[in-house]
Amino acid sequence: MASTGDSRDKILERLESVLSSSTRSKSDIRFLLQMLSTTADLVEGNSSSLDIKIASSAINEMSRAFEMFAPYRDTRKVSIFGSARTTADNPIYNVTAQTAAALAEQGYMVVTGAGPGIMEAGMVGAGRANSIGVSIRLPFETGANSVIAGDEKYVSMRYFFTRKLMLVKESHAFLCLPGGFGTLDETFELLTLAQTAKSVPVPIVFLEVPGAPFWTPLMNSIEPLLIDHGLISPSDTSLYTITSSVSEAVSVITGFYRNYHSIRFVDDELVIRMNRPIPEQAFKAVQEEFAWIAEGGVIRQMQATSQEIQDNDVVSMARIGLHYTPKGFADLRGLIDAINVF
Repeated sequence: MASTGDSRDKILERLESVLSSSTRSKSDIRFLLQMLSTTADLVEGNSSSLDIKIASSAINEMSRAFEMFAPYRDTRKVSIFGSARTTADNPIYNVTAQTAAALAEQGYMVVTGAGPGIMEAGMVGAGRANSIGVSIRLPFETGANSVIAGDEKYVSMRYFFTRKLMLVKESHAFLCLPGGFGTLDETFELLTLAQTAKSVPVPIVFLEVPGAPFWTPLMNSIEPLLIDHGLISPSDTSLYTITSSVSEAVSVITGFYRNYHSIRFVDDELVIRMNRPIPEQAFKAVQEEFAWIAEGGVIRQMQATSQEIQDNDVVSMARIGLHYTPKGFADLRGLIDAINVF
């Protein structure tokens, strides 16, 4: 990683070494050149010093976060959102810790904002070894909680938008606990990204305490209002699950990946990767049931595409492909549930 003390010649020497590297794919080199070109555009254009500082700082802290997450790239992770104000004697603190512990037993790591309250509860439950912290530097907070402070799996960030990017990009599921404006902001951004297909499909669980509902009354007031005004589709409510059960929360998250593994768009085709193929006769039933979400009604079993092979992207896994017609991922959830039957 370049430091501010690197000389101009040293930086140019490093760039030349990277560009001539045989360990990076052609697409990696293409994106690097594009990033360098964009940087030149930024400096040559009408950008202010503040604009350049923001861009530089954002790339720098994303680079540090990418490096931190790299060793755990193949480990399933759950981001936990909730209030920093929740105290250890609050029942939701214990519920959070229990859920995180159960997820850790299933091989998941937890990712939190590394602060107090719900964030601390998640890390207490999962334990230091299974916790990753991505904090935001705020003038009224003192830093990371005692579980993750000083750990190599902890990074502090300046900007909310880069922190959110890391939490969303690196997580395979989201557990949302009661919280204030910050928690609601994170939660509704998750729903927006899923609704608009700007993220990959993931399980989103709203967890509350029995006898002290939070998400239930909140969503009961919001859902009918949005649906009645035509602002969301009824199917959008399938993007999340509300529960007061620790076991159900864990089951929703782990069950999402029972057979479904991941998706990727290759050109304009949606490729769904699976741990196991769907038996031929059962696949015909899946084709018929979900033909309405595929252009021309075509859903096919397939091998890895040439682009996936080039990128060495889970090449050995079973796959189905379709030209997905809905605008968001709410309608895809039913197909994922069907895949997970097998």
